Amino acid sequence: MEYIKEVNINEAVIHILDNNSDEPILNEYKLKLDEETYNFLLKHLERCLKDEELKYAVFNNERNIVKELSQEYLNGQNDLVEVSKEMGRQLFILMQSNGNIPSCDLIVVSISTEYGPMIVIMKMDYVKNYTHSVNFVEDKVGINIVPELTGLPISSQKIQKCAFIKPVREDNEFDLMIIDKQKKSKDEDYGANYFINKYLGCKIIENERDMTKTFVRATEQWTRANLKENADEAEKLRSKIKKTLKEEDNVSIYKVSEDIFGDNKDAKANFVEYVSSEGVGDCVAIDKNWVEKKFKRIRLKIDRDIDLYINEEAYNDINRFQIHRHGDGSIDIVIKNVINYIEK
Repeated sequence: MEYIKEVNINEAVIHILDNNSDEPILNEYKLKLDEETYNFLLKHLERCLKDEELKYAVFNNERNIVKELSQEYLNGQNDLVEVSKEMGRQLFILMQSNGNIPSCDLIVVSISTEYGPMIVIMKMDYVKNYTHSVNFVEDKVGINIVPELTGLPISSQKIQKCAFIKPVREDNEFDLMIIDKQKKSKDEDYGANYFINKYLGCKIIENERDMTKTFVRATEQWTRANLKENADEAEKLRSKIKKTLKEEDNVSIYKVSEDIFGDNKDAKANFVEYVSSEGVGDCVAIDKNWVEKKFKRIRLKIDRDIDLYINEEAYNDINRFQIHRHGDGSIDIVIKNVINYIEK
């Protein structure tokens, strides 16, 4: 997966898309990128790029206005203000046709990265903030708390929908990266993927991180279901999986099952059948960055009433942490040579 680490903001435009209005309020000028505004946008961009829900996508073959506008800009054929205004109009049309799409400010940003230029669309849904109001009643001061419903997400909050669009080329592995988080709602219309299907006109494709996460999740689910009364074998399987993920660039689920279960044909078949049913392909391309982050710190939930957090270095240090096997499926987990601890 392309992990973008170098982001420079070239220019940006903001528009107001309010469901209570008949028309969007479209900006005629680019944002003044002073230090505070620049850092506000940059932190949101960096947070989105690090979000584990960031997906790869490719544009559909059908005509799509957002695709055409983004490519006009990236190919130097149009101005960001004009491009972003039309992007705002298109999203506002969708909002009018579906009352469940929340009001927002739409921010369109031009960035440069180590992988080339991109145009970024960020749908900044409003958040409820509170302020005070001061009134004078018969020469006396009255102060109340009142809600404001037009606040933007602060830089530490996650954006629900955004897209990083690349120049479309024939040799592209993907055309854009997307975050499209769905709010939990009984109204199915809200979760109808309007952002991906109708606005951006694209489809999600699997990347290395998705493959790796699906494989890890499937193996853990299989372990919990089939080895819940055998901590010894469960620990061996988890350790083998972690070792394989760190050492191999591509993992065959058949080879993994062979290495783990050996001559146990039933276990091998059951394991392969289960992980395959969870969407894991025959060969998994491993995302090394995700693996390193995932297993940097390990959480163990022991017999439902003990939680243990331990970093990878300590877990693999036999002078500090060790597994003692009894041969009956049970194990002792030993924390060794403790010289200091605190209670929290």
